[in-house]
Amino acid sequence: MTSSNPKSPLAAVTGLLSFVLVLGGGSGLLHEWLGWIHFMGFVRFLVPDGYEVFGYVVMVALGVAVGAAGDSLTRRART
Repeated sequence: MTSSNPKSPLAAVTGLLSFVLVLGGGSGLLHEWLGWIHFMGFVRFLVPDGYEVFGYVVMVALGVAVGAAGDSLTRRART
């Protein structure tokens, strides 16, 4: 089955970026709280030392915002 409305490349990129930000921020928070989960370890280079929890929360919030913007782009393209 094929979709009648293909996603634009920008919407696909925002979806991927949103996924990486939310998953990376969430895994960083779990690592800070539990100490043993090292999934997506590269995100530790994106937050400054001493502000890890705040940085990971910002990453999750930014991922949700980017996802909402991508969804908005997809809905706008359909109408």
